[in-house]
Amino acid sequence: MLSLFRGFVAVSYKEALHMRRDSMAILFALVVPLFEMIILGAAIDTNVRQVPTAVYDQSGIMETGTTEGTGDSRALIDRFRNSDTFAVYRYVHSDRELNEEMVAGRARVGIKIPYDFDRNLVRGDSAEVMVMVDGSDSTVAGQAVNVSTSIGLDESMRRVLSSGQQMPVDVRPKMMFNPDSRSPNFFLPGLMPVLLLMVTVTLTAFSIVREKERGTLEQLLVTPVRPLGLMMGKLMPYFALSLFETAVILVFMRYAFQVPIHGSVPLLILLSTCYLFVNLATGMLISTKANSQSEAMQLATMTLLPSIFLSGYIFPVDNMPQIFQMLSKFIPATYMMEISRGVILRSAGLPELWLNALKLFASGVAVLLIAANRFRKMIV
Repeated sequence: MLSLFRGFVAVSYKEALHMRRDSMAILFALVVPLFEMIILGAAIDTNVRQVPTAVYDQSGIMETGTTEGTGDSRALIDRFRNSDTFAVYRYVHSDRELNEEMVAGRARVGIKIPYDFDRNLVRGDSAEVMVMVDGSDSTVAGQAVNVSTSIGLDESMRRVLSSGQQMPVDVRPKMMFNPDSRSPNFFLPGLMPVLLLMVTVTLTAFSIVREKERGTLEQLLVTPVRPLGLMMGKLMPYFALSLFETAVILVFMRYAFQVPIHGSVPLLILLSTCYLFVNLATGMLISTKANSQSEAMQLATMTLLPSIFLSGYIFPVDNMPQIFQMLSKFIPATYMMEISRGVILRSAGLPELWLNALKLFASGVAVLLIAANRFRKMIV
């Protein structure tokens, strides 16, 4: 059994020396992921705020001759303005002006209050308000529709309750795991598997390719090194560097962006080793396939895009077509996404996450054996 790993220590020591001399590789592994985390954590905010809004208040023009509205219409517009989602920047005087503001893109939301708004409220009838939303930006559109509907429902409930009636159903939502709806709390735990994938696969994808380009692969072929020992020896220095990178990301996430880690950090790092293992093995498989570093980079990039779009990082896997849900099960980042979000946000433990780690470890073993077999054919 030990003969299968012959040469492991020597190759590992040799690869560690190469890595120590390659300052650009260490810089890439440590600085680039933190730089991307800063961009996504600080620049991207999924909470839509201050959407430019134009108002056409027919009720106010009919009653007062101005665009500022009557008491009821002004109070309703104040509810929109105080929600922090809408920023009323202009009152218009006609449907044509309102439509022009929307078409020109100056207004993302247009609110039209009909001329009989106050009259219907006084009579106790239903008063309609039109909220036109620019659907060219789905994120803004969805948030604007949800908030405007919520404001209308809240205003209706307030008037019903003020008349002494009781609501037949009282729904009180409670946001769990991320009560403040902070974007860093959602993005960064999911970003962690993507960053680790980029570092691990790219670094190891160059390992054997570098030997080919330098002409030192032939020296390895004549040494008494078994393929599996060579694979493990080349993986080990990058595995240690990846563990250090994982710890740096967690520290940066916790203290720079104030993302609370509700679960066990040692458990998260332990389960992350399975993900690092399968990514390093994938990079080693790419390295046995590629003949140049540029080809290795292209193959490594091909693993990145599916991991971003099909792992559940951006789009929920449950909303995808069935064929893509099946493909997501073959992407290691899908399982690491569950592990990182589960431990960091939901305080999940080993009973909930052990199956994800087992699948990652089994995938890593399978990919490493395939890489070792490819290298054995190179020897022959």
